[in-house]
Amino acid sequence: MSYKILLNEDEIPRQWYNLAADLPSPMQPPLGPDGNPLSPEALAPVFPMNLIEQEMSQERWIDIPEEILEILYRWRPSPLRRARFLEKALGTPARIYYKDEGVSPPGSHKPNTAVAQAWYNKQFGITRITTETGAGQWGSALAFACSLLGLECKVYMVRISFDQKPFRKLMMNVWGAECVPSPSENTQAGRDVLARHPDTPGSLGIAISEAIEDAVNDPSGKTRYSLGSVLNHVMLHQTIIGLEAKKQLAKAGENKVDVVIGCAGGGSNFAGLAFPFVSDKINGADIEIIPVEPSSCPTLTRAPFTYDHGDVAKMTPLLPMYTLGHEFVSPPIHAGGLRYHGMAPLVSQAVVEGLLTPRAMDQLHCYDSALLWARTEGFIPAPETSHAIAAVIAEANKAKEEGKEKVIVFNWSGHGLMDLSGYDSFMSGKLVDYPLPEEDLQESLKSLNGLPKAPRVKTGRW
Repeated sequence: MSYKILLNEDEIPRQWYNLAADLPSPMQPPLGPDGNPLSPEALAPVFPMNLIEQEMSQERWIDIPEEILEILYRWRPSPLRRARFLEKALGTPARIYYKDEGVSPPGSHKPNTAVAQAWYNKQFGITRITTETGAGQWGSALAFACSLLGLECKVYMVRISFDQKPFRKLMMNVWGAECVPSPSENTQAGRDVLARHPDTPGSLGIAISEAIEDAVNDPSGKTRYSLGSVLNHVMLHQTIIGLEAKKQLAKAGENKVDVVIGCAGGGSNFAGLAFPFVSDKINGADIEIIPVEPSSCPTLTRAPFTYDHGDVAKMTPLLPMYTLGHEFVSPPIHAGGLRYHGMAPLVSQAVVEGLLTPRAMDQLHCYDSALLWARTEGFIPAPETSHAIAAVIAEANKAKEEGKEKVIVFNWSGHGLMDLSGYDSFMSGKLVDYPLPEEDLQESLKSLNGLPKAPRVKTGRW
């Protein structure tokens, strides 16, 4: 009876998988401020050209440099675990597996792309990287990667999370990064927001504006911006998760996966596990693939698919995605990594195509699920991960009702040991659900007025 399925280091995937090569209906291109498709050169002040090439690539497989693998070996291949104790508690015939991304030094999936981005920046001659972070998972991952590669790192952390999660900031400091709350007085974008809304909890859209402004205004030209989710190259780097998982499931004797689940904020941890299985679905496999988001930030379940900016100051290109509007400010739920207004264009197009079935969950239900998990499996999940667990429990109970032996796989995107204040608030009865009111959604969507519309192109096969 196996509880965890391991791969040897020589079994680690040596290529990333690029879903853009296989989407039945291709994504719409990113647009510049003039409404025309963006050229690679237009992104050059923000990203190094080697990452821009990955962003634009239509190649199915992209080699992972040996130097990146040598860093990833610190924790990869990560374990695939069987949630036997949760299965027993639920009395379900389903077999539940989870990819344990909490074993990385920063405790989440984020270093898979942080290491790659820092390495490519260094190869391009960059010496300093700026970024944003919500819950702090991405900021701590990039701080970790920059520390290993000898790069400076500055992180703009959404103010509500900066206040809620002080130990995340300290992790960044330990790895040598500077972390400031956003909005800040450091940038024009931050000052403009504070002038209008001095008590704002902040948002990822604001923090992105600050980090980009910081990067492009460096007169030395040695600073670039790094994004922890949303963009194609970020999804690409994370697919090592799903590629490992497929090898491990084969080792476990599983010939068919029925359900794949991941929480979804900007899309990176979900895509990392799911995209290799989306490829199987495109090629005929019968798999239900579920991105799970908070009901307070219902990007995939209630927002339109259209062109929008990735940030408040409109410094990013226009991306074709599901979006709540770039001026959206989420209610202060504890799943800070899921509070983004948009969704990765690759994930968005897969939803348009019908390859994914998004689901939204309330905060209190997710914490209930997290407690059941912690009291059966033992590990304390991040608030973001609890959204996936809530969906897993629902699917396991559904399998019980149907009397079917389903195989369910989900991504354990990170541990919750830095998020215990949220658990304290939940267990002491201080938390409430924040389903986004329709009037607030409609108000936020006004920021889309005047922007180009993205056509919903799909084959109709799913």
